[in-house]
Amino acid sequence: MHEMRKTGGYMTVEISALLPIILMVLWMFFSYLFYFMNCGIAQGIMEEAVQKALEWIPEGSTINMGGASSVHECGLIDAIKSGNYNFCDRDKAATPEEKQEIARAAFSCDWFLGSVNAMSEDGVFINIDGNANRVAAYAFGPKNVLLIVGMNKVVKTQEDAMSRARNEAAPVNAQRFGIDTPCSKAGSCFDCKSPECICCQILVTRFSRQKGRFKIILVDENLGF
Repeated sequence: MHEMRKTGGYMTVEISALLPIILMVLWMFFSYLFYFMNCGIAQGIMEEAVQKALEWIPEGSTINMGGASSVHECGLIDAIKSGNYNFCDRDKAATPEEKQEIARAAFSCDWFLGSVNAMSEDGVFINIDGNANRVAAYAFGPKNVLLIVGMNKVVKTQEDAMSRARNEAAPVNAQRFGIDTPCSKAGSCFDCKSPECICCQILVTRFSRQKGRFKIILVDENLGF
C-alpha cells in the first residue's frame, strides 16, 4: 500500500503509487521504439532485395510476371515501372483478350518475375496455379526467372512445402479473390475439383538443367501468402 501525506498544505504521494504508471509509460515508449526500429530494418531489407534484383536485370529488358504479391510488396514492381524497362503490365489490359496476349508473351520475355507458394530448406519449391500461366512460365519459356521469396514460405521438407502450398497459400488466395471453393470457406484444402478450383496445376521444381535461369532472392521478412 502507498501512503498519502499532507505537508505544508500540499499532498505528497509515495513513489510506490506512481511506479505502475511510470512502468506503463516506459513499456509504451519502448514498444513504439521497437516497432519503428523494426519497420526501418524491414524497409532496409526489402530495399536491398530490390537493389539486388535490379543489378541482375539490364535496362531495356522485356519483363513479364504472374500474380505475385511478394514482388509488389518489396517494391520491385514500382522500381521497374519507374525505370527503363519494357514491362508487360496485365493490369493495364483493356480487354480479357489483351490480358491473355500479355500472359502468352511471357514465354518470350527476358525476365519473368514471381515468387513461390512454398520452398523446402533444400531448395525444392512448390507452386499452385488455376490458369497455369505462372507455372507454365516457370517450367519453360522466359530466359530468366527471378523469384522473390519471404522466409515465411520456407519450410523443412518438400512434404511440408506441399502442405503449406495447399493448406495455407491456396485457401488464402481463394479468399482474396472471392473464389467459391471449399478451402475459401474452411481455410484448408479439401482436395476438391470444384468448378472454381485454383489448384488445377501443381508444379514441383527440384532442379533446372538451364544453369542460372532461376535467380532466387530470399528476403528475411514475411512476404506474400
